[in-house]
Amino acid sequence: MGFSVIIPARYASSRFPGKPLALLQGKPMVQHVYERACESEAERILVATDDVRIADTAERFGAEVVLTSADHPSGTDRLQEVVSKQGFYADDIVVNVQGDEPLIPPRIINQVAHNLLAEQSASIATLSEPILDVESLLNPNVVKVVSDARGMALYFSRAPMPWPRDAFAQADSQKVLPEGFSWQRHIGIYAYRVKLLNDFVKWPPTPLETTECLEQLRAMWNGARIHVAEADEQPPTGVDTPEDLARLQQLLDQATA
Repeated sequence: MGFSVIIPARYASSRFPGKPLALLQGKPMVQHVYERACESEAERILVATDDVRIADTAERFGAEVVLTSADHPSGTDRLQEVVSKQGFYADDIVVNVQGDEPLIPPRIINQVAHNLLAEQSASIATLSEPILDVESLLNPNVVKVVSDARGMALYFSRAPMPWPRDAFAQADSQKVLPEGFSWQRHIGIYAYRVKLLNDFVKWPPTPLETTECLEQLRAMWNGARIHVAEADEQPPTGVDTPEDLARLQQLLDQATA
């Protein structure tokens, strides 16, 4: 059984309007994402957008495009519209690859899909990477995840977790991560079973989700199991602002100089 990739690409962005069309080494950013997805094992790759400018651009570089509503409250709702319009089956697997990850490694696209294929009790699979410094552990913009012995998520949070009570109780202890535990940062790539997407859009927002501003907590609140594994390859930082794009352009220019 294979999998498909869906690349959501919205034009509207409070920090970077038109981001998917911003040029990176002469190509729109969404094209870079599409080309990385083409290097994966995906059987089908779709660009999902609510904007005809992005749709026209994607069609010109050869992508299959699905126009979606502009009124979705979340990216997961946009994915569900695509699988519904395209007639995906309930047990099909789709990987959500964000349109602002131009250097996403194809290897981790494959990894998250294969993990979900292998773990039949899970409805979602995602990835993580080690947290190596206290600043990241304490940073609310770094989402932490804790899993059980089978790799099933116990919780996602913006708060530091687990909290090393005894180690951090000592004076000046919150400067270095204590040994003995591998804290994990959540990486925002997901593989879904289509049935989960169909269920998700019927569930109202939940207290945990709205408190933490983390969509995946809605799925957990309703009993869905999420498989988490450490990524086989660390993905580069995505592009949230024009400054991020400029830094990435500079790094790519230096790499090809």
